[in-house]
Amino acid sequence: MILIDCALLLSAIWAAYALRLSNWSPAITPERLILAFMAIAVAIPVFIRLGLYRSVIRYLPEAAIWTIFRAMMIATMCWVIIVFLTEMSGQGIVPRSVPVLYFVLGTLMIGSSRFAAKWVLSAGTGLRRDEEPTFIYGAGATAAQLASALRGHGNRYVMGLIDDDPVNHGRDIGGYRVFSPLDLPRLVDQYGIREIVLSMSSIPPEARQAVIARVAGLGIKVRSVPDISDIVDGRYIVNQIREIEIDELLGRSFVPPDKGLLARALSGKTVMVTGAGGSIGSELCRLIATWKPAKLILFEASEYALYKIEQELTNKGGPEIVPILGSVTDERLVRRTIRQNRIEVLYHAAAHKHVPLLEANVLEGIRNNVFGTLTLAQAATAENVSSFVLISSDKAVRPANVMGATKRWAELIVRQRAAQALQSGSKQTFCAVRFGNVIGSNGSVVPLFKQQIAKGGPVTVTDPDMTRYFMSIPEAAELIVQAGALSEGGDVFLLDMGNPVRIGDLAENMIRLAGFKIRGEDNAENGIAIQVIGKRPGEKPFEELFYNRDHATPTAHPKIMRADASTIGHQDLGGALAALQLAVDREDSGEARAILFSLIQEEGDVAQTDPLSSQRDDAEE
Repeated sequence: MILIDCALLLSAIWAAYALRLSNWSPAITPERLILAFMAIAVAIPVFIRLGLYRSVIRYLPEAAIWTIFRAMMIATMCWVIIVFLTEMSGQGIVPRSVPVLYFVLGTLMIGSSRFAAKWVLSAGTGLRRDEEPTFIYGAGATAAQLASALRGHGNRYVMGLIDDDPVNHGRDIGGYRVFSPLDLPRLVDQYGIREIVLSMSSIPPEARQAVIARVAGLGIKVRSVPDISDIVDGRYIVNQIREIEIDELLGRSFVPPDKGLLARALSGKTVMVTGAGGSIGSELCRLIATWKPAKLILFEASEYALYKIEQELTNKGGPEIVPILGSVTDERLVRRTIRQNRIEVLYHAAAHKHVPLLEANVLEGIRNNVFGTLTLAQAATAENVSSFVLISSDKAVRPANVMGATKRWAELIVRQRAAQALQSGSKQTFCAVRFGNVIGSNGSVVPLFKQQIAKGGPVTVTDPDMTRYFMSIPEAAELIVQAGALSEGGDVFLLDMGNPVRIGDLAENMIRLAGFKIRGEDNAENGIAIQVIGKRPGEKPFEELFYNRDHATPTAHPKIMRADASTIGHQDLGGALAALQLAVDREDSGEARAILFSLIQEEGDVAQTDPLSSQRDDAEE
């Protein structure tokens, strides 16, 4: 670069004399030759000092032209001083316009040479065979920065920008043409586009959902890039372009967690989480560990799952971690663990949740989900645990399967313990938090669909018209803790799950987002097929969060509601539990199943009153 600059500066001096003297072959005298080399001797150190040789040409910013301008200005002024001194010593006269012409020509030559080299090294080579033609959806500052960052990186070649604003259509932003979204089908065919990167993280979730739905049907990959502020804050690596997650299609509005509720529930407390190695339990543990509890006890029946979460939390540092390997049905272990660690807050996430498996294993489902909850609740009462939070399920509402029925029994057990605590004047609180499916959890349909798509299909769907509620695991964990902090005792909290999602639409969107087309009547050869295999035992066509939506009441948190309290006052829960225990002990799954559902059916026959609420009101009076 120094040699090229020397040649360009000599050419600029020669051209300056030629233009001044109107002679393309000016006489080269020894005086002029010495002054020319003096100009170079002055300019190169100035260029070095101002960093013209530190910049990597491929990534030279447009603002570098001002550095070149300043460097040439300083170099020219220094040369003029030398010229003035030589004239005073009688070594010859330089026309006054030559330094001016030298400055102009030198700036043009030095600047144009660098930007020409940058163009050749980056965009000037054109689309290589190994590069994928890509469009960026968005035309703001982040999109322009992303396009510049992708230039020369990896195997993506940015063909242009897509923007919804008609004002930008046909314009160039950062050297890239802006197109209308209506032109996408034509552009995909014309340029062979294989990928669209969304650079629009700041737009509302509803608009983002509409954009993703629009581009997902084009049969190309759809990816996203984090907001530039996230990159600056260090939350993402700078070159992270990720796949669109399916929860971005749900259109859920984000509500920041109430830090006051989280701190009240966790900070300085001794907390125990059962099922600590599961999808919900492990996320609860990660959240709890960040809020500085005095101690965190991990209670888990799976040795490998317990090892993984214990190692993860220990390596991050933070509170004291105590791993406990065992089942929640082990009364002696549960009592000893709570007593020795002086547990103050208990989150009960341990449960068998796979619907078809529990239909085939009724007795084990009852042992773990019903009597495991009973064991924990009794131990929590005896050991004076301040707060007990049961993680329930939307399948507990009018259950049609063993899993849902056992979860409803667990809710009733918790409400019974809450009523007893209120009657005795205890300040203990027992509550349940009910919500639907969490994306990516163990047994969730989303990971299954991803595996099937990765293998080329088919994607198996039990019933395309079946609907389910979905929520991300981190959001569920935050809302569970906040709901526990809102408990007054005996509450059943409902998390706002948004709108239910049709399973057939979920499968189609996941296939399209992966860059494939759906094989069907219109496309019989290519793409991934969706295969309907029929409903499995115990599956409901839709899920509910409410027994009676009109009786649900809001709480201080916009995403948390308090459910109507189905009565337990006229139900002999103790007698039903004794009968259920006898059936389990006899290993009579048929009788156990009958008892399990008989209590649930009685709920629909009794009046929808809330004796617990009336007891609470009487106590307040």
